Amino acid sequence: MANGFNWQCPHCQRHVTITDTITGNATILRLANAEGRRTLNTTFIVCPNPECLKFSLNAMLYESEWRAGEERLLKPIKSWALIPPSSAKVFPEYIPQPLLDDYTEACLIRNDSPKASATLARRCLQGIIRDFWAVKPGRLVDEIEAIKEKTDPLTWAAIDTVRQVGNIGAHMEKDINLIVDVDPNEAELLINLIETLFQDWYVNREERKKRLEAIVDMGAEKAEARAQKNQ
Repeated sequence: MANGFNWQCPHCQRHVTITDTITGNATILRLANAEGRRTLNTTFIVCPNPECLKFSLNAMLYESEWRAGEERLLKPIKSWALIPPSSAKVFPEYIPQPLLDDYTEACLIRNDSPKASATLARRCLQGIIRDFWAVKPGRLVDEIEAIKEKTDPLTWAAIDTVRQVGNIGAHMEKDINLIVDVDPNEAELLINLIETLFQDWYVNREERKKRLEAIVDMGAEKAEARAQKNQ
């Protein structure tokens, strides 16, 4: 694979170019069965980042056929992320663990159970708003309204847009633990929103804190050095 392709490691989140750290295998179902000929492709990718070097394993099942002397893949049927088991990103431990747990589980079951995934994601969204903005507990729809003037307009617009999508919006005023019928795309919207809020609110706040602390420490060191020099 001389040209390679761009890829984001699900373990370290680094964007890398994959050239020779990928290998795969095809298992063909040739036995007579009720569904027809099938091919299962499995792929290992090792992250080339020397600080990571972890591997991912994915599988894709296809309809296939033998034609013109070769196995041809037709329609993809289903895919699986085996290692790691979901697309959940790794976030720092200073984000409250219950929020990370709900987010991780929502990612894990997004395709197999979008309804349950969306329920966990809604609960996570509510937990983020309560923890970060310390709003008065109530219905999620009211808590979202409560932060309208506290957060930047674009972020609030994204939250407001997601809450109006399909059945997500139709049930925002009800019990947060109510399981609603959504499709994987709606569940993914909620998950993407949560990832954005984790980054924009928690991670950026912590990074800003570290930068300011570094400035304060540097200033204190320079002030101390001047004081010693003037003695």
